[in-house]
Amino acid sequence: MDGCAQICKCFLILFNILFALLGLVLVALGMWLRFGAETRGFFDIDLNTAQFNIGVIVLVVTGVLMLLVAVIGDCGACNNSKSALCVFSGLLTFLIIIEITAGVMAFMWSDRVSDELVTFYKTIYAQYLNTRSAGQAVTLKLFHNAFNCCGIGGPIEIFVRDTCPEGNVLQQFTYASCPGVIKNIFDSHAPLVLGGFLGTAGIMTLALICSAVLRRHISPPQASLPAYVLLTSSPSVLLPPPDAQLI
Repeated sequence: MDGCAQICKCFLILFNILFALLGLVLVALGMWLRFGAETRGFFDIDLNTAQFNIGVIVLVVTGVLMLLVAVIGDCGACNNSKSALCVFSGLLTFLIIIEITAGVMAFMWSDRVSDELVTFYKTIYAQYLNTRSAGQAVTLKLFHNAFNCCGIGGPIEIFVRDTCPEGNVLQQFTYASCPGVIKNIFDSHAPLVLGGFLGTAGIMTLALICSAVLRRHISPPQASLPAYVLLTSSPSVLLPPPDAQLI
């Protein structure tokens, strides 16, 4: 292999290691959300449960697919296997298409996504006021710390102060309303979300190109030479017949 192929091989190995770690994180996060003791209460919510379940399933399936792609890619790069690299390229192409599609959809449907998230938050908020469930409290804390907000506004916020982000007394009473903050963040950061998806797809495309370069520089296996040598008698040497008499 020349220097370009060696660089591509090193890049593929590093890329697949990072890809596998990211896949493990997604699988672990999905399993924690589904089976964790603190988050099990998420799935006892009466409204909007389908969206959350689908999100967790997509998270786990995506992580498993990323792990599979990374393992096949590393095997192909380390063992110089053309067949493994071909499978890796096919799966990676599929993931690139999904990545670009998800980015475009997230950008185009940012309003709808933010509305669904606001509705989900309001549902958790209302049920927490009635049940004071530990699972719903964890959900509210995740929202409040992620968006640096608390509640939906009004004097009723005194009952959910324990789920607000940590801060002094003044901050506890001056946090913005979460529905408004969620809408603003999605509206203002939609181009950044699209850029993140497209940037990730670009890195994956670079790995796809390196896989093609490495496949071109992998020489086919050569047939091994036979372990024996055919012995031929010289035509100038004639052996006498076995019944000839020696004089």
